[in-house]
Amino acid sequence: KAVVSTQSTGKVTPLFFVDRAVFPQSLGVILTRAKYLGVKVIIGDYKTFDYKKPGLCGVLFQYPNSDGKVIDYTEYIQAAQANNALAACATDLLALTMIKPPGEYGFDVAFGSAQRFGVPLGYGGPHAAFFSVKKTLQRSIPGRIIGVTKDADNGLAYRLTLQTREQHIKRNKATSNICTAQALLANMAAMYAVYHGAEGLYSIAEKVHYSTCIVAEGARRAGHHIDEAAFFDTLKIRIRNEQAYQDALINAEIRHINIRKFDEPLTIGISLDETVTSEDLDDLLFVLGAPSVANLWQQLKPKDGGILRTKFERTSEFLTHPTFKNYRSEHQLTRYIRFLERKDVSLIHSMIPLGSCTMKLNATSELTPISKPEFANIHPFTPAYQTQGFHQLIKDLHDDMCEITGYDAISFQPNSGAQGEFAGLLAIRAYQHDVGEGHRNICLVPVSAHGTNPASAQMAGLNVVVVKTLANGEIDMDDVKEKCEKYKDTLSCIMITYPSTYGVFEPSVVDLCEMIHDYGGQVYLDGANMNAMVGLCKPGKFGADVSHLNLHKTFCIPHGGGGPGVGPIGVKSHLAPFLPSHEVLPPVETLHPSARPFGQISAAPYGSALILPISWAYLKLMGPTALRSATQVAILNANYMAKRLEPYYPIMFRNDNGFCAHEFILDTRNFPGTQIGVMDIAKRLQDYGFHGPTTSWPVVNTLMIEPTESEDKAELDRYCDAMISIRKEIQEIQDGKADQLNNVVKRAPHTMDAITADTWDRPYTRNKAAFPLPWLTSDRKVWPTTSRVDDAYGDQNVFCTCPPLSAYSVSDLEGKN
Repeated sequence: KAVVSTQSTGKVTPLFFVDRAVFPQSLGVILTRAKYLGVKVIIGDYKTFDYKKPGLCGVLFQYPNSDGKVIDYTEYIQAAQANNALAACATDLLALTMIKPPGEYGFDVAFGSAQRFGVPLGYGGPHAAFFSVKKTLQRSIPGRIIGVTKDADNGLAYRLTLQTREQHIKRNKATSNICTAQALLANMAAMYAVYHGAEGLYSIAEKVHYSTCIVAEGARRAGHHIDEAAFFDTLKIRIRNEQAYQDALINAEIRHINIRKFDEPLTIGISLDETVTSEDLDDLLFVLGAPSVANLWQQLKPKDGGILRTKFERTSEFLTHPTFKNYRSEHQLTRYIRFLERKDVSLIHSMIPLGSCTMKLNATSELTPISKPEFANIHPFTPAYQTQGFHQLIKDLHDDMCEITGYDAISFQPNSGAQGEFAGLLAIRAYQHDVGEGHRNICLVPVSAHGTNPASAQMAGLNVVVVKTLANGEIDMDDVKEKCEKYKDTLSCIMITYPSTYGVFEPSVVDLCEMIHDYGGQVYLDGANMNAMVGLCKPGKFGADVSHLNLHKTFCIPHGGGGPGVGPIGVKSHLAPFLPSHEVLPPVETLHPSARPFGQISAAPYGSALILPISWAYLKLMGPTALRSATQVAILNANYMAKRLEPYYPIMFRNDNGFCAHEFILDTRNFPGTQIGVMDIAKRLQDYGFHGPTTSWPVVNTLMIEPTESEDKAELDRYCDAMISIRKEIQEIQDGKADQLNNVVKRAPHTMDAITADTWDRPYTRNKAAFPLPWLTSDRKVWPTTSRVDDAYGDQNVFCTCPPLSAYSVSDLEGKN
């Protein structure tokens, strides 16, 4: 993302400089992204690089760097910015509690992982990333950005800005293909910060740093060399001679310690965290042939050495918001989390029929393994011989996924569906380049495709050509034929979704795949709707060459409010050699002599490996018969709901037999004599205790409903009853029995504050507003926490600072505008 943000500054031939001390796993991702964006990456020494090079669009430094050094880059940041380039900083949140933050050096962009804030290593993930920019760049970045807005009662609220869905709006012109974010992990890291606050985090960082100082002092006393540069938690140590080096490696093995081996002779790396004990330090010093901790502890003072009392020591305050001061006991923290939880509607309350999201059961039995230390506490670069259990699980999951999909190989490295799209397209491009067809750069994308599809194609260096769809929602095969003929020499691939995003199984899918192949192209099949195929059909068998699978949809990994996600890709045999590898620890399958990987897609070899046991457990607990039955019930549930709702709302797309797949679209565009729109219905559903379906996608001003197999008939009927009741409320407006604007639908949702207020000046009753159906009793009521929010207002007021919400007033925000 740092590359993309700097590349988008308008340079003709963009160059991007990366200091050689950037983490190798980050460099691998950068090189892959840059290659297909047309950005030339220059790797070198930050001190000798020529920052006046024409075309320079950005520079990247690691702080602290891969060698552990804390460096003042001010001079080089200014040199880059003088050439109109942006300066990006990869950094560490825990270190920033003690060392001067990137913004104070003048960096334009800072990013990194929040793993150190209480999130397990998990063999590589999932972890939340953070990505921060100067205010002047805030409208250029993708993702979940919070806006402060006002509701209909003039109260204040938070909402996600328009940028959250930018790839669905801008499509191939989006700055990113991001569809999900690691929201669950972000909340874990946030609560870690809430509990510890600035003082607690500093104390943790101080322990880490002081432990590192002890190891550094011991290494020096043992005759080993460490540069005099400042450090935080990482040391690069040159061992005094070959014998001592070999002894260190052997002793580390004896004490069950993994240390980093640099390519440079006799050089090792050691990094520490807050879990390190005095016994661990003794073991490390034994490895180095150094004095024990007890001896060093008596001779060193806590504030001797390291970064304290240097120009790198942080002096500015952080986490000053009251939230980071008020919850310092576990009881208070639990109550605060529960307070926030009550603001959300989740699957513990009612069904969430978001079309194309597959909000199904995440069973506790499947989630249990990820809390076990045998899974949670493994470093992503642990030697393979120490992770045989994890590798067996991954192999089992690989084989099961191949059987389910009909593909020949699977890569688990992509850690979201959109990343899977990107990886699949790069595998196609690498294959075509390998067979002498690297000039193929046209990607056909149906108008009904997920917004991430054209965004991913653009990131892969492909030119997007849109394909029409017919009135019944199927791909226009005549238009496909016309486009194939027009671009027969440059056609790279087509991206389709099956069943389609309109909720139908397209009978022409086999013919379409054959046509694309006849014109020399490849077929990318978006696996977002795999929940309608498991056990019934295999995309690898009806002509597709590659698909991504959403393990957070079909295979039961929780959505977590937008993440974690896992988006492995399945490929046919001719694409298998081109699956992604890794700079540090290549996956076993990429070490085969025939392997020609396109590069690296994620920072960890197996992506978000910690949550793979969830899908593994799901498949093993279900078995083939139950998996097939689940798919059948998902389709049955969708058709049952469509049939019940058909007399009240038009169903937009069905096949020739009158059936939909696992989801369907309600037409909510036309209620004559009213001003009711799709958002009014979605907001009114909150009063019935339900989350709205997917709104305005893939067709504007419609609702797409996907019930999944997890809901029983009683819950399906409750949702249908709510939708039917809302339709009757709309009919009251059409019949003139309710006002055009001052009615129960247009003024929804209704909060507890509004219902219990001393005055009630609305032409409908409080009971109708809050309890419109018999089963909506006080013990089942889920109260909305805000009334109707002003979306446009929130887009204009991006929330970049951390005063409490009570510090704002509507007039303050209006003045700011």
